[in-house]
Amino acid sequence: MDYLARRGLLLVCFWMGVSACSESTSTDAGTAEAGNTITPDHLHEVAADSPAVQPRFGGVQLDMPPHNLHVDAAQNARRVALFGDLHIHTTYSFDAFAFGTIATPDDAYRYAQGNPVRHPAGFDVQLSQPLDFYAVTDHAMFLGAVRAAADTTTGFSRQLFVTDLHNLNAPENQNLESVPSRVKAFTTFLPETVRAVAAGRMDVEVVNNIARDAWAEIIASAQRHNQPGKFTTFVAYEYTSSTDDRGNLHRNVIFRDADKLPAMPFSRFHSQDPEGLWDWMDGLRAQGIESLAIPHNSNGSNGQMFKLVDWAGDPLDENYAQKRIRNEPLVEVTQVKGTSETHPLLSPNDEWADHEIMPYRVATTLYSEPDGSYARDALRKGLSMSAGGLTNAYEFGMVGASDTHTVAGSFDEDNFFSKVGLLDADGMLRGSIPVTGDTAEILKAAGRVQIKNVEGRDYVSGAYETWSASGLTGVWADENTRDAIYSAFRRKETFATSGPRLRIRLFAGLDLPDGLDGSGDLSAAYAEGVTMGSRLAVPADTPSPEFYVWAARDAQSAPLQRLQVVKGWVRDGKTHEQVFDVACSDGNKPDPNTGRCPDNGAAVDTSDCSITPGVGSAELATYWRDPDFRADEQAFYYARVLENPTCRWSTWDAVRAGTTPRSDLAATLQERAWSSPIWTIPQ
Repeated sequence: MDYLARRGLLLVCFWMGVSACSESTSTDAGTAEAGNTITPDHLHEVAADSPAVQPRFGGVQLDMPPHNLHVDAAQNARRVALFGDLHIHTTYSFDAFAFGTIATPDDAYRYAQGNPVRHPAGFDVQLSQPLDFYAVTDHAMFLGAVRAAADTTTGFSRQLFVTDLHNLNAPENQNLESVPSRVKAFTTFLPETVRAVAAGRMDVEVVNNIARDAWAEIIASAQRHNQPGKFTTFVAYEYTSSTDDRGNLHRNVIFRDADKLPAMPFSRFHSQDPEGLWDWMDGLRAQGIESLAIPHNSNGSNGQMFKLVDWAGDPLDENYAQKRIRNEPLVEVTQVKGTSETHPLLSPNDEWADHEIMPYRVATTLYSEPDGSYARDALRKGLSMSAGGLTNAYEFGMVGASDTHTVAGSFDEDNFFSKVGLLDADGMLRGSIPVTGDTAEILKAAGRVQIKNVEGRDYVSGAYETWSASGLTGVWADENTRDAIYSAFRRKETFATSGPRLRIRLFAGLDLPDGLDGSGDLSAAYAEGVTMGSRLAVPADTPSPEFYVWAARDAQSAPLQRLQVVKGWVRDGKTHEQVFDVACSDGNKPDPNTGRCPDNGAAVDTSDCSITPGVGSAELATYWRDPDFRADEQAFYYARVLENPTCRWSTWDAVRAGTTPRSDLAATLQERAWSSPIWTIPQ
C-alpha cells in the first residue's frame, strides 16, 4: 500500500501541477526475445541485425552476406492498404467519463464500422466511410473508477470524497452548465483517491477490482466485434505517465492476441519510468503474450520522449536501446493534439514543418521544448546512436491516431467535433468562433481556458484551438486479421495520415526493376528491393540506391500537390536533414535549382471553403536517386505526400457560423501522409 501511495502521488503532478515525490523501479526480464525478430512472412533483403557470422574451416573464412531472402514476393505484393485508429477512449477512462462520455467499447466498435453514436453534447456522429481496424485504449490509471464513483449502486460510490461525482452523467447533468462542477470533482477525485489508499482509509483492492472488471469488459467487447477478414479489433490500453515537469510519456500498448492476457494493465502506479513498462512487456513475452507500445504526443513531452539519456540521466546503453526498440517499433506522429513529425525550430529549411503544431505540454498551456519532442529529430538521434556503436533505439515506423475521448474519431476538417466531449463540442468552446452570452463566464469558472481578444472579438483560448482533425494509421497487410495487421506493425510496413484515406508506398533497392506501378503488381519491388520499415545494406562505393515512391489520393478529399522524400544522415559525427520534392502534380517537374515543385495554382476561397477545380493529381509516382548519397554514411529516408490546400476546421466552423475566421489561426492546411522510413546501412 505504501508503494502504491508513492506511485499514485505522481499523477497529482501530471494532472494538477502539484509537486509530488516520485520513485521508479525496473526489473530485468532476462529471457525476453531479441528485438526486430524476422519471421517468414516479412523476410526482406535488409541488413542483418547482428554482426556477420564468420566460421573457420581449415583456415578458410567465409563472410556471411548481410541480406535475407525474400521468401514470397508475389504474396507480399498482394498486400492491401487498411486504415484504422489505435487510440480510443471510452466511458472507462477517468477523464473521458468526466468530460461526459458514457459510450462504451461496444459503441466505439460500432462507430468504427460505420454506425452513428451519440456525442456527449447530444448530437449524433458518424464516419463517412467505415474503418478496417480499431483499438480501445482506455487509461490503465484508475480504469473504470470515475464511472464507478458516479454510480450510486457501487460500494466505491460510498466513499465521502466521491460524492460530488454521483450521477455526474445523468441526462439532466449533460450540459455546459455542469462543466465547472465536473472540473472541480474531477481534479479532487484523483488526489483524494490516492490519499485514501495511502492513509489506509480505502483498500487498494477496491480500485483494483474496478479496474479488473473494466478490463474484462474491454477484452470481451474486442472479442465480440472482431470479424476476421472484415473488421479487426485489438485488445489495448494506454499507459499514462509523465516526468515530474509534466513532460508527456504516454504510450498505447497493443496486444497481438486475446487468448492469454494479463489480469490487469500495467500503469504509472507500477512504474513512472517507461523502462518499467518495457520490462513488464518483456516478461509477458517470455510467457507467450506478445505486445508493442506506441509513444504518442511526443510534441507535448517537453523534450523528454526522445532523449539520449535514461530516466536516471545516464547516457543510453545497449540494454536500454535494445529494450526500447524491441517494445516500441512504432511512433504516433499525428493526432488531435497536434503533429509530432517535426517543428520549424528543428527543421528551418522545411517549408511544411509548421503543420498543426501544438506548442504545449499535454493537459497544460506550459511551453513544450521541441528538442527531443519530434519524430524526425528522434530518427536523427537514432543515427547518432548507431554511428556510436549502439543499437538504434529510434528505428521506428510511423502511425497516426485520433486520441478521441468520445469513442468517435474526428478525422474530417469539415465535420470536426474535437476530443473532450462537453468541453469542446462546438466552435465557441474550442475557440474558432467568438464567445457570447454566459459561455465565457461558465468556462472561466471552470478554470479550463482563458478569454482572448482578437481584433475586438472575444475567443476561448487555451490548447483547443491548436488541436487537429487527425489522424489515422495505414498498414499494408496481407488481409484484415489480427495476425496480418500486427505483422505489418512489427515489420513497420505502416504509414500515418492526417485524416484522409491517403495511400503511400516507398521501396528502395540497389537496382529496382523498371515499370513499377504502385496501384498494380509490385512483386518485382518486393523481390528486388525493400519496403518501408526496412534496412537496405549498401556495399562500399555503391552509387545511390534507387527509390520508388508512390501515393494516391482519397477520393473524398483534395487532389495531391506534391510527393516528397525526407532524408536524414550522419556525417562527421553530426546529423543533417533535407526535404526533396520528387514528383509534382499536373505534369510539373521539380525546379533543378530549388528542388521544389512549381506552384500548381491551387487556392482556397475561405468565404465558403471552395477549392480550385481541376488542379492537382489523383496519383503521384516516381523513381528517385539521392544526388548527395555516400555509401559510407548511415541515412534514413521516408516519403511525405501533400494535398492541395483546403480549409482548416476552425475556418469551417466560422463559415458555418456566418462569421469571419479568427485571424490568428491558420485559415487553411495541407492534409498529408507519411511513410515509415527506410534505413541505408553501410557494408
